Parts: sequence; structure tokens; C-alpha cells
Amino acid sequence: MTEPTVLVVDDEAAIGELVRFTLERDGYKVLVAEDGWAALDVARRDRPDLVILDLMLPGLSGLELCRALRAEMDVAVIMLTARKEESDRVAGLELGADDYVTKPFSPRELAARVKAVLRRSGRRDEGPAPARPGLVLDAERRRVWVDGEEIELTYTEFELLKTLSGTPGRVFSREDLLMRVWGTDFLGDSRTVDVHIRHVREKLREDSARARFIETVRGVGYRFRES
Repeated sequence: MTEPTVLVVDDEAAIGELVRFTLERDGYKVLVAEDGWAALDVARRDRPDLVILDLMLPGLSGLELCRALRAEMDVAVIMLTARKEESDRVAGLELGADDYVTKPFSPRELAARVKAVLRRSGRRDEGPAPARPGLVLDAERRRVWVDGEEIELTYTEFELLKTLSGTPGRVFSREDLLMRVWGTDFLGDSRTVDVHIRHVREKLREDSARARFIETVRGVGYRFRES
């Protein structure tokens, strides 16, 4: 098995080299780009398994690059940014980022986040989740159809849907979903779950007022609706 490839995109050369050194020491193949357009070219050519993406980039911003990557390929994304405002973190998650890290950061913490995201995105499936009227979920090939039309989910969105649909009617707290989908080494908060659930619902063509598949349990978390 070849080592995972990680693309680091940061306009600060010192940070790019620090991350490269840290991840190469852990056995990853690391590519570095210093602006958004160059990063998009590298991603198209080398198809990395994960992209560590600074939000503030010259040319093509981190959010614009994340949007472009999501439109063209299935790749895990960790946002790396000096911005600490909640709106910036939420914007990245809305575009499909799997995690975010704020500067200044610990290189070992970032390496742990990379390991966790790659583990979630690359682990083997336990078997197909049961289908529901209007929804077909193929866990073996990681594909989803709604009303006969295939939809694209990120790694994390797929894991959320698979976890919920695996036991219809069971209520999962946000903390339980964080543990099962993000893993014990995830350092984010429960709002991450809410953002990803909202994104999944939009792709499944539903909202909280018309819970066709995913129901909100007030004050607790979420459950997959029983047929």
C-alpha cells in the first residue's frame, strides 16, 4: 500500500516546510503549494488524499479553492487559518471541509488531525446500511442515491449518514456522533455535527420541518427516521 499523499497549501513558506517536515516524518508523501491556483494545478495532477488548506491565499482564496476541489474530486480537507471567528470556520465546514485548525498551531496536533481524518475517510466499511424508501446507500462503494438520482457526499457526510441509517429510530447525541464519526482525538465542538447534518439534509432534499430521513431530537441530537 502506498503512503497517503497530503497537499499543504500556505503562502507562508516557513509554515509549509514545517508541516512538510512533520508529516514526512510520519510517513506521508507531502506536496506544497504557496497560492490557490498552483494548488489547484497540483491537486488535479497528483490527486492527493488530503489537502491542508490555508484560508487566506493570494490569487484564489482558500474558500474558493475548497469549492473548486469539492466540485472536481473526492478529497479530504483540513482548513488551516489565522481567523478565529466562528463564521469563517462555519463557512469552511459548509463547503465540505472535514476539520479546521487555527494558527498558531501545534505541528503534532495537526499531524493527529491528519491521521484522524484519513482514518475516517479510508477505513473499510462494515457492510451496507439498510435502504429506505427513496434512499439507497451502498456502503461498499460509498455511493448514495435519492429518488434514483446519485448524490455526492464528503467522507464525513457519508459516515454520518451511514451511522444514523444503520440503526433507524436510535437517538444519537452530538457527542456520540463526534465520537463515532470524528474519533476520540477530534478537538472540535458539537456545532461541527450540526453543520454537517444540515449539509447532508440539503443534499437529501429535506429540512428540519420536513424530516424525510433525519429527525432532530430537541436537546439531544439526531435519529434516522424509521420506515
